Amino acid sequence: MICVTRHGLIVRGSDADFAAGRQLFATQHCLRLEGFVEAELLRTIRRSLRTAPFHDRTHDGIGTELCLSEGPLSAGLEFLWNAPTLSAAIDRLTKCGPFGCFEGRVYRMMPAQGHYDSWHSDVGEDRRVAMSVNFSEERYEGGVTEFRYAGDTAAFHHVANTGFGDAIIFRIDPSLRHQVTEVTGSIAKTAYAGWFRTTPEYSTMFRERHDRDRTQTIGDPPD
Repeated sequence: MICVTRHGLIVRGSDADFAAGRQLFATQHCLRLEGFVEAELLRTIRRSLRTAPFHDRTHDGIGTELCLSEGPLSAGLEFLWNAPTLSAAIDRLTKCGPFGCFEGRVYRMMPAQGHYDSWHSDVGEDRRVAMSVNFSEERYEGGVTEFRYAGDTAAFHHVANTGFGDAIIFRIDPSLRHQVTEVTGSIAKTAYAGWFRTTPEYSTMFRERHDRDRTQTIGDPPD
């Protein structure tokens, strides 16, 4: 239905496809997008990830993971995912926009390394829709995204997003919770995950990050 390519976004879905997707998203608050990243682009991303630096990241009270360090690869992915055509297509599927920007990270959950992700909502910072894209090199075990309502203890839906280059999108709302189960076996799970936010605009987010990085590089001016 939607495919990110080296040359931009391709929307293949018909009006009927989008209508069916909206209905499914409205009822289960989640939708799988098969073949979201074209095969050649996915190969390029994987090659870059093999030598890219990762660092330990802890989400206080939520979980731990490895996270891709900021650099050309993370900047390139952010640029691709902030195409206005992609934001418009996700809004067309979810009716949760319009969106100002997408903010994400590449994370990796390793088996038997204590990495975990517990129930949480991601509410805040004008987040409306989350997306997770499978960048893994091989099929991993576990790492299932589960969903439940805030007052419940049992999940009402779960998705094992193991298709290479596939994506899932899901609603961010105070009434909903999600988690990722432990990755088992011997293969790591690598995904690009983040949120479509109503604010700020991507240009504003980019400029603020550039100004922050420039300040950190230059340091404080002399007295």
